[in-house]
Amino acid sequence: ITVVTWNVGTAMPPDDVTSLLHLGGGDDSGGADMIAIGLQEVNSMLNKRLKDALFTDQWSELFMDALAPFNFVLVSSLRMQGVILLLFAKYYHLPFLRDVQTDCTRTGLGGYWGNKGGVSVRLAAFGHMLCFLNCHLPAHMDKAEQRKDNFQTILSLQQFQGPGAQGILDHDLVFWFGDLNFRIESYDLHFVKFAIDSDQLHQLWEKDQLNMAKNTWPILKGFQEGPLNFAPTFKFDVGTNKYDTSAKKRKPAWTDRILWKVKAPGGGPSPSGRKSHRLQVTQHSYRSHMEYTVSDHKPVA
Repeated sequence: ITVVTWNVGTAMPPDDVTSLLHLGGGDDSGGADMIAIGLQEVNSMLNKRLKDALFTDQWSELFMDALAPFNFVLVSSLRMQGVILLLFAKYYHLPFLRDVQTDCTRTGLGGYWGNKGGVSVRLAAFGHMLCFLNCHLPAHMDKAEQRKDNFQTILSLQQFQGPGAQGILDHDLVFWFGDLNFRIESYDLHFVKFAIDSDQLHQLWEKDQLNMAKNTWPILKGFQEGPLNFAPTFKFDVGTNKYDTSAKKRKPAWTDRILWKVKAPGGGPSPSGRKSHRLQVTQHSYRSHMEYTVSDHKPVA
């Protein structure tokens, strides 16, 4: 399984996403069975959305065109304003995919606006229940508690039909990803840039809000994430690999993240009624893609 998250900053799509999807290499997603792509801040202007209601948006078209030659088909897609989730699978796996359902939760403007929130796709794959959740959580340093509250709201409101897993955390395997907007506390802009330039990222990990929250927020119990061995993915000057040089001079942060959670044993039989073997997750790669400069965020996969 390959998971991608990218806040595209209302930009037009680039010409090529081959390297982002690890297509055409030897050891990579061309050999993946499923690919989940979470986008945030896709252009959601009214006239653009009216066109997208009649035709697929340009970002979704880009990924479909890139993946079709590698035998991927679109299993499910969901859009909530600027937040999009696409799930692809190799066509020959389709007979083994069941019970595909989607849901979305708006958390912007007190739950009335979908610029922030979460969109999800769940399915039964080879007898295991999987859920993919793409979120765009509130921005800014001082909103960590609000981010937690929004995540809690999304988890509590999203419910699926049928006898299988009904809540997100009831699934055998959950992927949680998106522009989660967590920031680096304590250190000033100068030190953060120094740590990045001198390859001392471990000093920044310790003050990353999400890393700290894993130890204190019960809601995050069981969620895993690979090491952040790549530089913070926000905020860049568009068209460059330079961190924000505007008057605001935003402090770099690992806003764009991919986590997973395997359901603890003892959760009952699989949807097929057979005794379910507990899934194991091994992460082969977790990195940003600096070659893409259309947005002020770098994509992560």
